Amino acid sequence: MEEGFTDEEEPLEVIVGRMLRERGRTIACAESCTGGLLTSRLTDVAGSSAYVMGSVVSYTNEVKASLVGVREETLRAFGAVSEETAREMAEGVRRAIPADIGVGVTGIAGPGGATAKKPVGLVCIAVAAENATCVERHVFSGVRTEVKRQSAEAALRMVRDMLLRE
Repeated sequence: MEEGFTDEEEPLEVIVGRMLRERGRTIACAESCTGGLLTSRLTDVAGSSAYVMGSVVSYTNEVKASLVGVREETLRAFGAVSEETAREMAEGVRRAIPADIGVGVTGIAGPGGATAKKPVGLVCIAVAAENATCVERHVFSGVRTEVKRQSAEAALRMVRDMLLRE
């Protein structure tokens, strides 16, 4: 059995929370399309104040730049929904709050906001630690709330996987 798992089905936020607590690690989130859902799930776990340092709902480019540290050049060149922006969100929130692990989530939850190159459901997620940043690009399906749910789940899975690799 892999470390961090039990025989019982547990939500990812419980597994991630236990792993963070056992390792003495902290986490901060910069969320755009999820609107705080990832942080809400993390803080649904009793005792999460031991490892959740804080969160920024960086819904606009101005907040991404001013509070989280996404470079204006990145936003101009790649847009708010891009792997590059997600990376800078994760690395920036990790420094700004500060925390051991930073998570950045940006995407198009729909139903509007899509373009030919960036469809509804496109979500970029990054998880940053001191020596590594992992970035994933997903295209989720479903209505807005389902895209948000899948995005938060994918982010939690990425955090778990990074902790398992440490």
